[in-house]
Amino acid sequence: MFRGWRVAAVLVLAITAVAWFLKPAMAGYIGGGAWFVLLFLPAVGLRKASQLAEQGRYESAVRLAAILQWLHPTAQVREQLRVFQTLASRWHGHSAVRPQNSWKHTIYLRLKESPAVFLFVLINVVVFYVEWRRGAWDSPIVMRRLGALDYAEVIGDGEFWRLLTALFLHYGWAHLIFNLFALYVLGPPLERTIGSIRFAIAYLVSGIGSTAGVVALTLLRIVRPAELVGASGSVMGIVGAWAGFLLRHRHVLGAKRQLLNILMIIVIQVAFDISTPQVSTSAHLCGLVTGFLVGLYLAPRRRALAAP
Repeated sequence: MFRGWRVAAVLVLAITAVAWFLKPAMAGYIGGGAWFVLLFLPAVGLRKASQLAEQGRYESAVRLAAILQWLHPTAQVREQLRVFQTLASRWHGHSAVRPQNSWKHTIYLRLKESPAVFLFVLINVVVFYVEWRRGAWDSPIVMRRLGALDYAEVIGDGEFWRLLTALFLHYGWAHLIFNLFALYVLGPPLERTIGSIRFAIAYLVSGIGSTAGVVALTLLRIVRPAELVGASGSVMGIVGAWAGFLLRHRHVLGAKRQLLNILMIIVIQVAFDISTPQVSTSAHLCGLVTGFLVGLYLAPRRRALAAP
């Protein structure tokens, strides 16, 4: 079933490689776009289709799954479509007794399942609003005042709080949406598996590990000084935490397959980082390694492993 996702991942890498030879300056954006269309959109779309089915809206689930087939023609999508079609046919003519949940009830269930993810999303959005109101995107000075990671101010002035505040700042809408979208896709399964408190600790520790790692690498003159912001270090930390957690519990049924999927995500992200000059590869790798070390010590809840 998951072979199709790996094929899509290979296709994304191939598109990025071709773009690197033809349009080096745009390779990262082209690869990121391919990732978004071929992997992220189908993942979120399948989750939404399942939510529609849970609400008894089987025809809507069928239509959405049929659209996803064009973007992601894999065995998993075809199987999901068949399931939705079967459910729709069984309920045909019985709409009066279908289980219906209001959108408020649906939001409540999502918040109940993944409160930490939604809390971090909310914090990022609120901080982003503050950035917009203060014109931080057009002013490096304002961005620095809000808490951007600046090597000189961390080392020279002892402003270590920037290791945390930089994780909630973003350069523009695209930067914010991409990071929050990745958090929305990757975060809830891990939170449901390990619990909200452990997830929050993994997210924050990974993020601080990413910014602290960049400062250390800059101090060692391995990377050049640069002003950094963004939640991507924490998001990569979640990927690393998944890898460490699955490696530790690899004896559990399905864990090795899930670990392969996580490795696929890491390979694609590294390819994207290398082909996009504006992205801090060092921050992503430091967050990934920190998250992996945290994941090695994470214990699951009393429920089966969830698929990432």
